[in-house]
Amino acid sequence: MNSAGGTDRLRCFLTLPHECGYLPGREAVSLVVEPGTGMQRPLYSRLVLRGFRRSGNLVYRPHCNACTACISLRVNAPAFRPSRSQRRLWRRNEDLRCEWRAPVCDEEHFQLYARYLAGRHAGGGMDNPTPESYRNFLFATGLETVFLDCRLAGRLVCVAVLDVLDDGLSAVYTFFDPALAQRGLGIYAIMQGIAEARGRGLEWMYLGYWIDACRRMNYKNRFRPYQLYRNGAWREPEAPA
Repeated sequence: MNSAGGTDRLRCFLTLPHECGYLPGREAVSLVVEPGTGMQRPLYSRLVLRGFRRSGNLVYRPHCNACTACISLRVNAPAFRPSRSQRRLWRRNEDLRCEWRAPVCDEEHFQLYARYLAGRHAGGGMDNPTPESYRNFLFATGLETVFLDCRLAGRLVCVAVLDVLDDGLSAVYTFFDPALAQRGLGIYAIMQGIAEARGRGLEWMYLGYWIDACRRMNYKNRFRPYQLYRNGAWREPEAPA
């Protein structure tokens, strides 16, 4: 395939059908950029503009024949205005101390990651993580990745992982203390990311795939205004979703 900039030639491959991780009873297929492709910010930014995202160094997008449920979503950071419930959630977490930093894999971060997976995604295929699997999933060669560390009374309770793009920030993953689920730390981390994008003079916060029929993926359209990537173009939603 040609890249979005029209100057790079990329080889892509289709995966074999596999069980969908979001919608029970369905099979999924992904279009994957050839592993080993040098992935610097300009190229990855163009790929994200075409609906791709990454898992570690693997860059992919859904390519299912009979399903188009996975839709890339991005929030207009300068225009974002939190809803009443989002403002309440922000105030609920005013006692957190947050810091943007370079990626790290130490015992504190890894143990929080392991607790999150055990508490929120047991049996989901990411059980029993190792420091190596942590790095392979969250880190990426050639890209600028940043961590948002959130601490409560000095204790690390939430980490958001984002990539810096030419026009925005792209959410990779967020993990937090499952015992603090009532704080809505995932939502809070997104609002922090939107604020960081605005502070950097960037227009967009890319939230990955919005899936209306999947409860754990359908919250993303609550961040407004947003655009959806459909039929090869970013568009405003036709009607409030």
